[in-house]
Amino acid sequence: MTDDRLLFHLSDIHFGLEDGAALDWVAEEIAVRRPDAVAITGDLTMRARTREFAAATDWINALDAPVTVEVGNHDLPYFNLFERFFDPYRRFRGMKALVEAEIDLPGIAIVPLKTAARAQPRFNWSKGWVTQQALDKCLAAIDALPDGTQALVAVHHPLREVGTKGTALTGHGSKALEALAKRPVLAVLSGHVHDPFDIIEPTINGPVRMIGAGTLSQRLRSTPPSFNELHWDGERLTVSVRNLEHVRSADMMIDEVPEDAMPPRAPGEPVAPVHHVPKVDPPVY
Repeated sequence: MTDDRLLFHLSDIHFGLEDGAALDWVAEEIAVRRPDAVAITGDLTMRARTREFAAATDWINALDAPVTVEVGNHDLPYFNLFERFFDPYRRFRGMKALVEAEIDLPGIAIVPLKTAARAQPRFNWSKGWVTQQALDKCLAAIDALPDGTQALVAVHHPLREVGTKGTALTGHGSKALEALAKRPVLAVLSGHVHDPFDIIEPTINGPVRMIGAGTLSQRLRSTPPSFNELHWDGERLTVSVRNLEHVRSADMMIDEVPEDAMPPRAPGEPVAPVHHVPKVDPPVY
């Protein structure tokens, strides 16, 4: 049996402001290429509206490949705070089995790590937060993998913690990277930034590779809609950025994860509400 594995890494589809041509192209690529797995690293919707989730569910369930889905900050209820706190995954019910699902393949596994939190002790809840419970669950899953199996850790927010507690892209991201650096982790797959990247993040326990996918929506930052094609030959993981405009991978990838990873709003897009709960720890769920 060959060790070669083909994986597709999609992110930030944002149904409600999706790019229909890009989605049709990706669905066709999956049907023809038949990847071993598809990792979708969050932000399936724009405002977590029921109709957006219905469209996302129909599209994702029609993909002819094993799929795992991470939860993005746009996928938690924006306007119904009761549902946000007490039943945040209700609208995922049509793809419940795919949410934060581990995919195990010979020699390689995709393991989820939740970074989207219902609340945080800072104003901007769109940013990431790694709870101890989420990190422990991820590490336990990696530790349970068969000997010799490498892990790809799927998150929504890049595990980059810069600046102060208030401006950090992902709270406790550095702690998570330090723990992952001590385990057989090939890379951390993320979204949120809307531009692809492939960078090495140093930690006190050694380097960790971070791979970000672009968007398949109209909310563009500096590159056209794209997804990542990953190849694993048993020894080396390579990344190609695929896009409809035939831009080279090297020209698609940004060099750094920006502190302000929010993409510009598309024309006519409303401003998202900003929530705040002062001086409390984020709920564990």
